[in-house]
Amino acid sequence: MSNQSTKLDRRSFLKVSALAGGGMMLSFNWLAGCKRNAEEALGMPEDWFRMNGYIRIGDNGLIILMSPNPEGGQNVKTSMPMILAEELDADWTKVIVEQAPLDTDNFTRQFIGGSQAIRTGWTPLRTAGATARQMLMRAAAQTWNVPVSEITTEQGFILHQPSNKKAHFGEMANLAATLPVPEEVDLKASQDFKIIGTSKKNVDLNKIVTGKPLFGMDYKKEGMLYAMIIHPPAFGNKLKSFDDSQARSMPGVRDIFQFKSLRDDYKRTFFDTVQFTDLIAIVGDSTWQVLQAKKSIKADWEIQEGYEEQRDMFGREAVRVVPKGLENTDAQEMAMKQAAQKPQTQRKDGDPEAVFSTAAKVIERTYTGPFLAHNCMEPMNFFAHVEEDKVTCAGPLQKPELTEHALSSRLGIPVENIEIEMTRLGGGYGRRSYAHWLIEAAVISQKMNAPVKLVYTREDDMTGGVYRSRYQATYRAALNKNNQLIAFHVNAGGLPENPLYANRFPAGAVDNYLAEGWEVPSNITTGSFRAPRSNFMACVEQSFLDEVAEEAGKDPIDFRLELLAKAKANPVGEGNDYDPDRYAKVLELVREKANWANSTPGVSRGVSAYFCHNSYAAQVLEMKIVDGQVQIDKVTNAIDCGLVVNPDAAKNLCEGAVIDGIGTAMYGELTFENGVVSKSNFDQYRQIRMKEAPKSIETYFVENGEDPSGLGEPAYPPVFAALANALYKATGNRFYDQPFSRQLNS
Repeated sequence: MSNQSTKLDRRSFLKVSALAGGGMMLSFNWLAGCKRNAEEALGMPEDWFRMNGYIRIGDNGLIILMSPNPEGGQNVKTSMPMILAEELDADWTKVIVEQAPLDTDNFTRQFIGGSQAIRTGWTPLRTAGATARQMLMRAAAQTWNVPVSEITTEQGFILHQPSNKKAHFGEMANLAATLPVPEEVDLKASQDFKIIGTSKKNVDLNKIVTGKPLFGMDYKKEGMLYAMIIHPPAFGNKLKSFDDSQARSMPGVRDIFQFKSLRDDYKRTFFDTVQFTDLIAIVGDSTWQVLQAKKSIKADWEIQEGYEEQRDMFGREAVRVVPKGLENTDAQEMAMKQAAQKPQTQRKDGDPEAVFSTAAKVIERTYTGPFLAHNCMEPMNFFAHVEEDKVTCAGPLQKPELTEHALSSRLGIPVENIEIEMTRLGGGYGRRSYAHWLIEAAVISQKMNAPVKLVYTREDDMTGGVYRSRYQATYRAALNKNNQLIAFHVNAGGLPENPLYANRFPAGAVDNYLAEGWEVPSNITTGSFRAPRSNFMACVEQSFLDEVAEEAGKDPIDFRLELLAKAKANPVGEGNDYDPDRYAKVLELVREKANWANSTPGVSRGVSAYFCHNSYAAQVLEMKIVDGQVQIDKVTNAIDCGLVVNPDAAKNLCEGAVIDGIGTAMYGELTFENGVVSKSNFDQYRQIRMKEAPKSIETYFVENGEDPSGLGEPAYPPVFAALANALYKATGNRFYDQPFSRQLNS
């Protein structure tokens, strides 16, 4: 048990108020272990009492737990309420989970990104649950005129053992909601958890499988109009003029106009990333009518001048250079090679140059990774209704509390007058961090003076950005005559982003280490992509380490463990951002669970391990080539993400990451010709198919008692290299360029 203050910053973290009835609209979600008609059996409460921003308790014992963060398939809408329910000591079968709207007064960090939801919500959620429980216990003590120290709770009931008195939470909620918030509360010890660590089904499961409204595409309001946009066909273009005469006469078309989504003088923040801000809007009565009108519009485009974009990067002033011109893939490749000759040093330990000049053996390899599209299954969409000094929005986005500030600036409406309802995301992966389509929807609504639903076509999304950057990395390793690694050099960069993490493994494990980085300006819009930068660096680093291990005549797992042992016993330099002991444990666990010591004839195996987003992941991939096709039989995951809140959900995350990573490594690629992206829909952009997914995925978690850390992203990056290393064993060829299918096919 630990003691936790209920004040997490200068303002009180928790507010308390009694809420009787209030005309609240309720929906009941099917929950694991909950009888299908539990709400009818209990009867819906006449009164709900608000214990804090997260918890409402009905007078009959039913409990509403609010899930604060957007739900994009990572299962936080189930796992976060589980943390609340644990400290509240609730009966999970009497819990209703609701998606909280954007509410920065009651909730903090309401966004998806960096696999941080559970990690950052861990203490606030536990504190909220424990505080409500303490207030209920005090209310019971006051009612029964007994000391609080004699009160206990269990499964939604308050107990006083000496007198044998018992009451469900709802019986004490009215009084409890009027009591002062305690200054401190006691949190449970992990060995006392009853809900955390058990598997609970997704609380939206029933709605998902029965097609009930959940997603932004499902959202409808009476009188709502539909809108689409036209953006330039090429990066580096801007709108010159357009002819909408034919479109205006088509059925259902209400208006067509040119507009700016962001003003030219607006200082963008980190997630205000969008290249095309000068757009054409088409508004009408139905999606189909608007789409047909869009196709008939004839637009002329011209070359946009280069410019510099002022940005506020979380308090750090920055300038983004947006060059003039229509870019081509071949020219981009040449520019990256030139930039790699003039890198900036990001870390240097020892004297790597001198060691390389006298080494017995030097290994040098260069790796590349292409632009990638996110391709969320649900198209970008948002509902907006702007009424004079009030805005109501609803739809899927990852960073609502950051987006509302950009929206406020663009519309000239105070933040406190903006309401954003978060729907379930039909895929995010970083793409929905950049919610320019929300601002576009709101500007169109303001112009039309009507509620508007903006919908992107697949082509709108794939040809308008935001993409993963294009990357390149060159590695060098120096071995002495005893085949020991004595120097390591990485030169990495990208267009337009540098992917290098200079303080990650094997930094700290090699006496002579050099990390250099560089960037090439581009007008191609890029941004976060699942496990940003790590999705490339893990692949190339872990592929290269396998090749170095082979040159050194060592088993690839043993080779990595030797380096980690050195980083633990005698770390080199400062700022190493990983724990070598935890890193080693996932390798040891995957070696055991994958039965690494015993190979199977005809099966090729590759191993990889990586640290990112505060967690560690190691993977062994087993495959063979059958009739010229890659057949992946099994992937074994070993994960250290601290304490696992919901084991089944955690395994699902890892399984999804593995399949996603394999598909991207094998097939993902975008190229450009005169600023135009090469692929605009799924008939061109190859995705992994069901028959290509691993036949088996096993996931094991390190049990170390650490607080939860990230999981949505950490299992994704290493599988790229596990696949590359297995492909080498199967084909005899090393894979240096993504997508791997190009090399296989050639």
